[in-house]
Formats: sequence, C-alpha cells, structure tokens
Amino acid sequence: MSSMKKQEEQTKNICLLKKDGFTLYLVKEGDSFTDIKNGVVSILPEELIAKRKSRGNISTDIENYAHKLKRQEYGKKLNYQIENLLFLTGAGSSYLFGENDKKGKLMCNLWDDATVLLGGKQNMDAFCEKVRYTDKDEKDEYRKNLEKVLSLAEKAKDYITEPIFKTDKEEWNITYTVSKIKKMIKDNCNLQITSSESSSVHEKFLNKITKRKSSIARVKLFTLNYDTLFEQAARKGNYTIIDGFSFSIPRIFSGRHFDYDIVIRDGSRIKNEDNFVPRVFHLYKPHGSVDWEKRGNNVYQNKAEEISVEDSLMIFPQENKYEHSYEQPFFEMMTRFQAALRMKNTTLVVIGFSFGDKHILSMINEALEQNPSFQLIIINYRDTGIIESDIFYKEAGERGNIMMVNETFKEFVDAYPNIKIYDQSDEYRLVKIVNEGN
Repeated sequence: MSSMKKQEEQTKNICLLKKDGFTLYLVKEGDSFTDIKNGVVSILPEELIAKRKSRGNISTDIENYAHKLKRQEYGKKLNYQIENLLFLTGAGSSYLFGENDKKGKLMCNLWDDATVLLGGKQNMDAFCEKVRYTDKDEKDEYRKNLEKVLSLAEKAKDYITEPIFKTDKEEWNITYTVSKIKKMIKDNCNLQITSSESSSVHEKFLNKITKRKSSIARVKLFTLNYDTLFEQAARKGNYTIIDGFSFSIPRIFSGRHFDYDIVIRDGSRIKNEDNFVPRVFHLYKPHGSVDWEKRGNNVYQNKAEEISVEDSLMIFPQENKYEHSYEQPFFEMMTRFQAALRMKNTTLVVIGFSFGDKHILSMINEALEQNPSFQLIIINYRDTGIIESDIFYKEAGERGNIMMVNETFKEFVDAYPNIKIYDQSDEYRLVKIVNEGN
C-alpha cells in the first residue's frame, strides 16, 4: 500500500454541522486533529496556524475551535426570542441519565436486555425464528431491531400458541414473551434522578428554554420517551407543567387542559393586565408515559410502579405506532404537534431522534414544504459525525431553513444561549412588577 493511500485511510473528516452554504468538518489524522474545513476548503484561523508552527501538535486547540464555530452557528438561531419554539426529543435526551444502575438506554441496549431476559442468545434466536424475523448481518447474526421483532410477534401471537422454549420450568410462547419484554421495557424506562448532579442537565435545559417574553407563546416540549426525567427536573426546579392533566387529584387527562395558562391577577396594580406566571411550559408525550394508566374511559397519572403493563398507556416499539396515534390521549398529542408545526414563525429543535416514526417525519416534511417561516434544527450525536445517509442531509445543504448539528444532549444544553434579560425568576419578576407600577 502506498504511503499516500495509507495516509488517506487514516484521515477522517468528521462533520460537525451542515447547513446551506456551510459544512463544518473537523479533520482527524491518526489520533490528532489537524484541520478545520468548510467543505474542502481549510478555515483554520491564522492564530492556530501560527501556534502550530511554534508548538507543533495543537490538536486540542483545533478541536475546541471547531466546536466553538459549531456552537456559534446554532447559537445565532437560538439567541433571540422565537415566536413559537418547539422541541422534539427522542432517546438521546434520556440516554445514560438516571440513578444507580438504571440509566436511559437505546433500542440496541434493550435488545441485549431482552436477550438476557429470555435466557440467552439461543432463546432469543428461537423467538426471532418463530415470529419469522429474518434481518441478519454479514455474520448471519440477527440485527438488533426490537421494534420489528415485536411487530411480527404481535401479528403472530394469535395464531401460534405452542411454546418456543423453556426457562426455569416456565414455558414461553409468543404471547408470554411479548408481555415479559414489554414489562422489561417499562421497568427500564422508570428512571429516577435524585441527586443534584444527575438532574442538573434537564433542569438547566428547562431553565434556558423557558426564558422568554411573557407576550409570546409558552415553549412546547414534545418527548417520545416514556420516562419522567423532564417532570422530575421540573418539580426540582419549581416549574409548572401544562401536560393535559388536571391540576386536581387524581390527575385526569383532558385535551382542553392544554388551552389553559397560569396568570397572576393583582387587583392592586394600576394596569388591568394579567401577568403570566414564569417557569411554565407545555409537555406532550406522543408515545405515552410510564406513569399513565387507563381506567375505564379515563386516563390517570399514577406511580409507575403501581401500573401494570396491561393498564399502562405506552406505545411500545412496534411498526403499528401510526395506528395507535389515532387513539386518545395519543391523538390529542399528535394533533397538537401538527398544529404547532403549522404556526407562523416556528422553530422546531429535534434532539436525539432518529426520525424512525413515519407519521412524525411526514408532519415535519409537511411543515418544511407548506410553512414558509418554519425552521428545523436537528441535534444528534455520532462519533463519526453527520453522514450522507442521515435524513435531511441533502436538504440541509440545499435549503436555508434546515441545520444539522453533531452534538450530545448535555453539550447542547451547556452551549444553549442563556438569555438572562428574560430571566423569569421570582426576584426578576418582583423588580419588573415594581417598575411597571411606577
């Protein structure tokens, strides 16, 4: 192999950000970062070039500068008061968060847990074979697509009732296996954050995104995760969540609650206006939650550990998620999401979501085509950076309203602009009210 070809193989261009007219690459040769490029053109600043001449290896400086450029670019989009600000989060906003040994997982991790639950690879393979799951890699191993396996199992369980295998003197047929896997998923998603360190990221996120003018719409947070990490962080930070449930106990779901808001009515003030209470945001969970329970015709919020899998309201990983979204309360959530995407001057920030849900993807595509003031910012992380096969990769290079960013949820939260002028802490509001009265 020639030295030039060997060097090319060792050189990696890691795409950190892509938008119309700007594709930011961090160039890595071996273990060192050596350049920053916009497309094929080096944009390494003169001060770093001079530093390299005097010091040699400045890999850390180059890496830090590239990330600084990246964060400046998406910071420009978020460093002002967006009229309608929406967030859509997937597994990336829960991954590795949680207390003790129970932390947020990706779907591939849940496949591994299911394999252990079923008693090992041999039984998992037998389950896949029984439901006629055939997706395998080049090593003839089943691809870890738990969603597709469960979809096939749901279709097969009414027709195939004989046992697949035995573990600890139990016979596992398809119905029993599906039930056990769903319970495992629910248990794994019942995450807890109790220490200040583990809850700080979600609480910091809420703190930053709710710093808004009182005259514009509340921020809307849509999460496809079943866990309650955002709810726990909100309680810790004294935020009020408008989530479709009543404020009375027991908490019962009704879509009309999304139309409510919370204001301060102060009769002693000269101005006869309502002051919107700070630290309020809308929370929507289109795939359900570990603490939602179906009782009769009503949906209640309850302790997750007290809700059985049969009574839980979670759209488990299956290909028929689209059909479930037409049922309540999921239909209410999806209707609100679509309506929000159609509003003028809307920015949607997608965090840690793979766009695997076709019905959600179709709504975002509709907004891109039909809403001229719609902006889309995609925050996902991969060691190798953004790649050409990523959804919206081509569009991001051709349209002015799409930006793709290679960033973890924690890094995004840390870099998110902190607009202190709109800080709605109690101290800030007291000063504001006094000034308005003068």
